[in-house]
Amino acid sequence: VQLVESGGGLVQAGDSLRLSCAASEQTFSSYTRGWFRRAPGKERELVAAISWNGSTYYRDSVTGRFTISRDTAKNTVYLQMNSLKPEDTAVYYCAYRRSTAWASSPVFWDYWGQGTQVTVSS
Repeated sequence: VQLVESGGGLVQAGDSLRLSCAASEQTFSSYTRGWFRRAPGKERELVAAISWNGSTYYRDSVTGRFTISRDTAKNTVYLQMNSLKPEDTAVYYCAYRRSTAWASSPVFWDYWGQGTQVTVSS
């Protein structure tokens, strides 16, 4: 399974972006889908995840600002990011996990996209 992200860019604080992640083939609906990010000098961290039944996870720093969603017919997962802050600046990665549950550590995720840069200026 290949994952291709799009939608990153350079924006100002307070702006919005929507990231998309398209899978190259139909995947099992039971897979968990997620978005990670890696800021300069930091570890890759789980930002949001959505499970097979639609339940979602958000890290505290993005709760209320980011929304993860999926379109199974299009094999695509989205991350709507509102009220962006400079600290959201990072490379964002889409990931799939062959499990019904999410995991915070990236080592437990099975498929990865190449990443898309999001830069938020103050």
